[in-house]
Amino acid sequence: MNTEALPIPEKRESAWDKWRERIQALKNVPPMLKMVWEAAPGITAGGLFFRLIAALIPLGMVAVTAVIIKAITVVSTHKGALLPHFWWYVGAEFALATLGTILGRLVDYCDTVLADKFTRYIATKTMEHASRLDLASYEDPQFYDKLDRARAQGTDRVMMIQMTGRLVQQVVTAASLAAGILWFSPWLLLGLIICVVPAFLGESHFAFLGYSLSFRQTPERRELDYLRVLGGSKESAKELKLFGLSAYLVDRYRRISDKLHKENVGLANQRLLAGSFLTLLGTIGYYGAYVFVVYLTVAGRMDIEKMMFLTGAIAGTSSNIQAVFSTFSGIADQALFLTDLLEFFSVKPKVSSKPNALPVPRPIRQGFEFRNVSFNYPGNQRRVLNNISFSLNPGERIALVGENGQGKTTIVKLLTRLYDPTEGQILLDGVDLREYDQEGLWKEVGVIFQDFTRYEMSASDNIAVGQIEEKENLFRIRSAAHKSLAEGVVRKLPKGYDQILGCRFEGGVDLSGGEWQKMALARAYLREAQLLILDEPTAALDARSEREVFDRFAELTRGKMALLISHRFSTTRMVDRILVLENGRIAEQGAHEQLVRSSGSRYAQMFELQAANYR
Repeated sequence: MNTEALPIPEKRESAWDKWRERIQALKNVPPMLKMVWEAAPGITAGGLFFRLIAALIPLGMVAVTAVIIKAITVVSTHKGALLPHFWWYVGAEFALATLGTILGRLVDYCDTVLADKFTRYIATKTMEHASRLDLASYEDPQFYDKLDRARAQGTDRVMMIQMTGRLVQQVVTAASLAAGILWFSPWLLLGLIICVVPAFLGESHFAFLGYSLSFRQTPERRELDYLRVLGGSKESAKELKLFGLSAYLVDRYRRISDKLHKENVGLANQRLLAGSFLTLLGTIGYYGAYVFVVYLTVAGRMDIEKMMFLTGAIAGTSSNIQAVFSTFSGIADQALFLTDLLEFFSVKPKVSSKPNALPVPRPIRQGFEFRNVSFNYPGNQRRVLNNISFSLNPGERIALVGENGQGKTTIVKLLTRLYDPTEGQILLDGVDLREYDQEGLWKEVGVIFQDFTRYEMSASDNIAVGQIEEKENLFRIRSAAHKSLAEGVVRKLPKGYDQILGCRFEGGVDLSGGEWQKMALARAYLREAQLLILDEPTAALDARSEREVFDRFAELTRGKMALLISHRFSTTRMVDRILVLENGRIAEQGAHEQLVRSSGSRYAQMFELQAANYR
């Protein structure tokens, strides 16, 4: 069923619901500030200290300027003498201006360094957390939306950190200047605040709409990213040209991006019109207070020094109150985006090691046993495996055969505990696999999946990822390359084991599918594993290379358990036992010769069909 064809009705929220959500989102700020402190405690403390000092400079400037203006007025009007310390006041004004400039530079420096440190910290933390999550998470589209938003928030929320620092500075500046206005007239200060509130509410409203729009657009933005990669990658370039897909992909990208652009511009237009009107109210409040102070001075009820101080304080207070409301509104709405980041960090793996988990036995004495195991993938009710039972004994080699979709790779995922069974048990030496340490289990398994990763790193690193602790052990890396036949591939490379593979980076050399597969096989052979799993290990190899790989198979698996998945029955002759999967069950099992001689067996039929192609 195509769910994309069914529009999901949006839930209409009242104004109070939106404000409540915005206020509740403020609980995200403390965890964020904690991460900021963890990322760079020294720079964070330094930036806060410089901002606090800078916040008091406007008050000093207003007070000193008022004294200087009054002194000049007295001299020019009454022909009196200058104040005894007049030039000291001028020097103080210069010193404050200089200090403000220096502090501004220091604050900018701290913000820049903090932004870089925090971005690195969040990116690293996101990668670490993502690596601990279940394989099931990566097969869930909703998880990808959450991961995409978390990655974006990790960098985009740098602005919020700077806004928090500015808020502290603005509050201190506004409070220090407002104290002078409050002493003269509390009503004057109250009027200034009231005139700023509508602009604050308006900005908050439109910022919330911006968050809601961004949230809804996440799946479409992910599709745009996918189309960008698809339209400009080496892997898809051949088919795009031969199938003439470029125009289709460009048109699809344009339609989606035009839709998002129209939505964004529509919101921007609303914000421009409403925001301009509401901001005008704040300007009216400032000039109303200014005119009132000038009137009192002209009427002789206030001297020039007090007028200069109050007009400066009113201007500074008005702009800083507006800035405080605007910055606070921005932080509150940025906190909504933080929900995505913190929700991502709160996702816990469903498949994990128990506290005080058992170490995996070395050596394994009884082997693995599937006991009445059934499995269906999350969100899908279809049973991939249905009540299967079999054992894999120490030193035994088993092959899994069957048509696509019969559960062969699923058995590998269960055996390596990337998933847990829906029903039944998997035992290792008679103990449920869930009782063992998960990472300890993985260290005892050497596995190469059919869709193995092509690491665009050096040839040496490509092999070393099989057991990264041996990255510097070139002897073992070369030994693994020899066993997998990758040694011949490396010998042809201009820089040998130091050669960068792939086309992503300058100087890289790409390999053929079969050459990449030999590099992947070397990873499995590098591990000192008790269980070797090869999922279609020779799918991309030519007939000669395939034969060479399997000529060594018996030697490489001596004393180990081995699980082989292959559609080529020529490779199943060398295993001890073959399991034939059909409809999620084990339809038959036995050695190659036994199954071939069994009249009417499913394996014999498949073998005969494949053999007929070579006659």
